[in-house]
Amino acid sequence: MPDPRAPEPSRRPLPERRMGTAQWMTLIALSILWGGSFFFTEIALGELPVFTLVALRVMLAAAALHVVLRVLGVKMPCDKAVWTAFFAMGFLNNLVPFSLIVWGQTHIASGLASILNATTPLFTVLVAHAVTRDERLTSNRAFGVVTGFLGVVVLIGPSALNSLGTDGLAQLACLAAAFSYALAGVFGRRFRRMGVSPIATATGQVTASATMLVPLALLLDRPWTLAMPGADTIAAILGIALLSTALAYVLYFRLLATAGATNLLLVTFLIPVSAILLGALVLGEVLQPQHFAGMALIGVGLAAIDGRLWRQRERSSCV
Repeated sequence: MPDPRAPEPSRRPLPERRMGTAQWMTLIALSILWGGSFFFTEIALGELPVFTLVALRVMLAAAALHVVLRVLGVKMPCDKAVWTAFFAMGFLNNLVPFSLIVWGQTHIASGLASILNATTPLFTVLVAHAVTRDERLTSNRAFGVVTGFLGVVVLIGPSALNSLGTDGLAQLACLAAAFSYALAGVFGRRFRRMGVSPIATATGQVTASATMLVPLALLLDRPWTLAMPGADTIAAILGIALLSTALAYVLYFRLLATAGATNLLLVTFLIPVSAILLGALVLGEVLQPQHFAGMALIGVGLAAIDGRLWRQRERSSCV
């Protein structure tokens, strides 16, 4: 007779998801694409209001992805349940966080916004632990997430925290955006079970987002009353739509399907690293000791979450 105290098979934790070399490279590429979004946003906000910028971002991304689907011969799903999930994903992953972060950037420094955005993995490990069976919170993962977050603070500079609390609403908006990203990462796991490809999922999500955001922009910003933006702003819009949204979300959903939400959203630790390294390589900015210290802490955090160095050490100690 089976032991009634034994856990039901459906409740037993599944093996923890881990990332291979190709997935880590995809994560780095995604961090570069999303790191650029802060740069593009800073430029575009000089001439465009929040909802107009966000609506243009998802509308142009959706148009580009539909063209790619047509070229590849991939058909979009017509199932009502899938499109309901697309709209829920678009709300959690685009409409809410894009609007809150862009609005927050108009009130607080980008450094503090980046630190608040880096709380996304903290929220994700808690949400994933509560609702999934294969992304449970472990000691290595908890240590890695906390260490990675501290690395972001050191990398950007603790002085960015000096204004913490002075623009409370904007800071809460950035934290709410991070929490929304965490919910979206866990919610988006279902598309693989539904049999929807990453590129179709990316297209469906930004299409649903555009359907929701364009009417908001028309109602709140009345963009037809705005002056024609300059060449720099147009280039920034194209960059944020085609690179930081269309291409980035294809990588996002491909990685989410194989690596899970917690591993995927580690990208928020790497975004400041990408931004600082790009500044050094492209703009000739000088790297300071705090940058190296912050990157080292982030590296330790990512290594702890990855776990393979810890497992190798444990195996060698048993020999």
